[in-house]
Amino acid sequence: MSPTAKRAREYDGPAFLSYGFRPFFLGAAAWAALAMAVWLGVIAAGWQLPTTLRATDWHVHELLYGFLPAAAAGFLLTAIPNWTDRLPVTGRPLLALFAVWLAGRAAMASSAAMGAWPAALIDLAFLALLLAAIAREIIAGRNTRNLPVVLLVALMLTGNVAFHVEAALNGGASHGIRIGIAAGLLLIMLIGGRIVPSFTRNWLSRRGPGRLPANFARFDAIAVAAGAVALAAWVGWPRSDPTAALCVAAAVLHGLRLARWAGDRTGAERLVLILHVAYAFVPLGFLLVAAGIATPQWVLPGAALHAWTAGAIGLMVLAVMTRASLGHCGRPLTATRPIEAIYASGIVAALARVAAGIGIAPAAMLHVAAAAWIACFAGFVVVYGPMLTTPRRRD
Repeated sequence: MSPTAKRAREYDGPAFLSYGFRPFFLGAAAWAALAMAVWLGVIAAGWQLPTTLRATDWHVHELLYGFLPAAAAGFLLTAIPNWTDRLPVTGRPLLALFAVWLAGRAAMASSAAMGAWPAALIDLAFLALLLAAIAREIIAGRNTRNLPVVLLVALMLTGNVAFHVEAALNGGASHGIRIGIAAGLLLIMLIGGRIVPSFTRNWLSRRGPGRLPANFARFDAIAVAAGAVALAAWVGWPRSDPTAALCVAAAVLHGLRLARWAGDRTGAERLVLILHVAYAFVPLGFLLVAAGIATPQWVLPGAALHAWTAGAIGLMVLAVMTRASLGHCGRPLTATRPIEAIYASGIVAALARVAAGIGIAPAAMLHVAAAAWIACFAGFVVVYGPMLTTPRRRD
């Protein structure tokens, strides 16, 4: 047992505050379901929100800069102690960080009462504190391999700042939205590019002879670099022909990267298969950006945006939260029927939202996507809530 694991097991406070994944995974899932339920009320029943943001911008912000940072915090605050062999954030410091995140959600939902700028400062405090915490641990642990993670969280914070500034000055937040999506996708390319082949190899190795995922190689570095360049172009020039060309190249490279990971052999274990399904939405999003530029009358910008947000980001967050929670709570690493139902709901949500963006029964698909998303993340709360709030099962 590593010193970090030993110290973590010696923690004697509330189980809910024993590791970052517990409050933040549960909070992220609960907020994903609740925020979407509110959004469904807005589009279906005309609810009015007490916020200075337009309803659409609030919806985007709370999933991009509310849900995603919470899930990222849960993963990073759990993974970094293993990367650096330093103590995890637990107890009161963890509770304080979680409370700051909750305060941000409350502030953004009531900004009409407190004002846009005070609400923005409260909201930005969480990512700023998270950035400081992970930078300190990675630098103190001399874990230079993971410094890019610090830069990507800094990019997410930058995107959130841009979102608030644009919303206040222009009434919309297009650049802030695209920066946040790009940061989330780059985290998937970087961290997902490690864990998808690693978890797949671990599972396949126990299944007997057969093709295994390719090891990280120069090709992967080229694919990530191409994706970063295409995303940078999309952030700055989302409707230009050069952006379309770069996105096609990125789609091909990331499609090939995914094919190298032997996902076709993982159908028997949904806990592994979902990782590959989630990553498949990365190249799909790039293709939809290019298609939207070439044929705007057929493919709306929302198709690519939701392939990346509901698909790549939503499903990868779901895949990581479900697997990591099982492992760290001492449960078997296999998808039960309820977990499979959660995955099915998430996939339906992503596909329905993309379908709406390409003109397939848009009104109906919007409602299907919202309902399936709520079922997915509310299902996570129901299935995983008990294990995230109780002590780990002992080996």
